[in-house]
Parts: sequence; structure tokens; C-alpha cells
Amino acid sequence: MTARTHTGAQVRRTGVDTRLPWWALALPVAAFAALFLLVTGSSDAPAAAGDPGVGRFLAHLQQTLSP
Repeated sequence: MTARTHTGAQVRRTGVDTRLPWWALALPVAAFAALFLLVTGSSDAPAAAGDPGVGRFLAHLQQTLSP
């Protein structure tokens, strides 16, 4: 027994609108910009100097991985 398949003439299109509203793009862009400014503007913070051991570790890691 074979099953019938739908041909193109039998399929109806509903005409779904795929456009996004303006805020669907503006809100993620604004959130990304705010978080980016928080990350890049944190060099004035007193804790931004960090532990000097971390810097030494990263320099040692760079020397180890460089050819």
C-alpha cells in the first residue's frame, strides 16, 4: 500500500511575516554596548591592577608557548 504525497498545488501558503520589529535588534545591540563599555572602562578601578603573580604566570606561559 502506498501513501499519497502532497503536490505543490495542494499546499497552502499562510504568508507569515518574517520581519522583526526595530527593538528586536536595538535591545541586544544596546545590551552588548553597555557590557562592552563596562569591561573596557574598568581600568580605573583600584582592583584592576590585579595580582602580579597572574602577570608573571601569563608571561611565563607566553615564553613557554613561543617557538
